[in-house]
Amino acid sequence: MFGRVVIIVVRTTLIVDEEGTIKNIIPKAKPDTNTTEILAEL
Repeated sequence: MFGRVVIIVVRTTLIVDEEGTIKNIIPKAKPDTNTTEILAEL
């Protein structure tokens, strides 16, 4: 890693309730499975 520039994208989904409280955090969210994970939490 010395002398190298690396750009990394980290996707994280936060599920927030009506009051603004974070109810769940989904780290390393993948676009193809993120919708089903969100719907399972609701």
